Amino acid sequence: MNSTLILNAKIVNEGKIVESDVLINGERIEKIGRDLQRNAPSQVVDAQGKILMPGAIDDQVHFREPGLTHKGTLYTESRAAVAGGVTSFMEMPNTVPPAFTQELLEQKYQIAAKNSLANYSFFIGASNDNLEEVLKTDIKKVCGLKIFMGSSTGNLLVDNEKTLEGFFSKFPTLIATHCEHEPTIRKNTEDWATKFGQDVPISEHPNIRSEEACYRSSSFAVDMAKKHGTKLHILHISTAKEISLFDNSIPLEKKKITAEACVHHLWFNEKDYNTLGTKIKWNPAIKTEKDQHAILQAVLDNRIDVIATDHAPHTLEEKDNTYFKAPSGGPLVQHSLVAMLEFYHRRKISLEKIVEKMSHHPAILFQIENRGFIREGYYADLVLVDLQKSWTVGKENILAKCGWSPFEGQAFQALVEKTWVSGNLVFSDKKIMDGKSGMRLRFNR
Repeated sequence: MNSTLILNAKIVNEGKIVESDVLINGERIEKIGRDLQRNAPSQVVDAQGKILMPGAIDDQVHFREPGLTHKGTLYTESRAAVAGGVTSFMEMPNTVPPAFTQELLEQKYQIAAKNSLANYSFFIGASNDNLEEVLKTDIKKVCGLKIFMGSSTGNLLVDNEKTLEGFFSKFPTLIATHCEHEPTIRKNTEDWATKFGQDVPISEHPNIRSEEACYRSSSFAVDMAKKHGTKLHILHISTAKEISLFDNSIPLEKKKITAEACVHHLWFNEKDYNTLGTKIKWNPAIKTEKDQHAILQAVLDNRIDVIATDHAPHTLEEKDNTYFKAPSGGPLVQHSLVAMLEFYHRRKISLEKIVEKMSHHPAILFQIENRGFIREGYYADLVLVDLQKSWTVGKENILAKCGWSPFEGQAFQALVEKTWVSGNLVFSDKKIMDGKSGMRLRFNR
C-alpha cells in the first residue's frame, strides 16, 4: 500500500493544537507521534510551519447531477470541494428527477462512485406521497432525509401537517429541513410585486423571504420534532430570532434538535446586495448585520452546531437577471474553509472551533464512521494549510463548473496546500490529482 509521512505539522484536532508527525498507510492514519520511523514511505511531506486539519465535511451541497449538469456535476463540484479542503459532502435530493425512490438514490451513488474525488453521501428526498419508499432507506448507508418545508415547488414542497407528521413520527434517523413559511412568502411576494411590478430590487429579498417566514417554519418544525422525539437538523439558519429555538446546555451527542449555519450568512449581510446583487440571492435570504453577528455568536456558543455551504451553482447567465427570474443559490464549497480561516485571522473564531464545526461536529451529528477526526485507525481525510500564504479568488482559480464566485476579488490570507481523501493525495500545490475516487460514507447507527 502507498504510505505518506507528514512531518512537523501543527495538528488542529479535538480542541488542541499539537506539533506532531502523521503516518498514512493506505486509506487510514496508522500512527500519530514524533520521530516516526517508516521504511521508504511513498511520499514524505515536510509540513513545518503549516497546520494539518481533518478534512471538512459539508452536510449541505447541491452538485446538480443528474438533470442539471449545465450548472455542475459530481465530478466538477467535488474537484472544487477538495481544492477547498472539503473531503466529504452530503448532497441534496432536488436534482432532476428528484431522489424520491431508492432506485433514483442508488443511481446517484453509482455516478459518485465513478466520478467524485471527495467522499459522498446523498439525502433521500421527502415528497407528498413517498413515505413508504422513504422508510425503505438503509440508515447505515444514507445520511438522512431532506424535507423542503419551504423554498421549493411541486412535490418537493412538503408543507401539509399530516404528511409531515408521518415523516417526523416514523423516520428512524436524522431529518434535515429547509424551513421557510410559504404562505408568508407568497403574501410578501404579492405585496412587493404590487409595489414594484417586475422590477423588485434585490435588496428587498430579505423582506420577502422574511424573518417571520423563517421563524414560523423553524419553530413549527421544532415543535413537531419535540412531539415525536425526532432527530431534527435545521439547515442554514438566517435570523437572530431562530437562534432562541436551540439549546447549548447539553453535548451534541445528546441533542435531538440541531442547527446549521452557512458561510454566506456569516460572511455577507444586506448591505452587500448593493455591490453583489443577485449573485448573493440565496434562500433563506442573507439578512441584516444584526442577524449576521448573532449567527456567528451562536456558532461560538454552540447553539448552532455545524458550518456548511449550501453550495448551489447556477450559470452567470441565469443569475444575471431580474429579481423574479434570477435563481437562488451560488457556489461556495471551494472557499468555505478559507473564509472561516479569514475569520480566524480577524480574531473572530479559533482554529479549534473551525475544526469542531466543520469536521468534528458533522461526523458526530450524522454518526459518520471513522471520519472527521485525526485519529489512529481513522480514514486519512486531511488538509494541509499555509496560514500565511495570501492569494486572491479569480476566474483563473475557480473550479466550480459555473466559473464564478461571490468571493471573486477577495484576498484570503490562508491557502489550502494539500488535501488527502481516504489516504489519496487529491489536491496538491494548486493542482487536482485526478484518478482517485472518494468513498461512500458509512454511518454508525
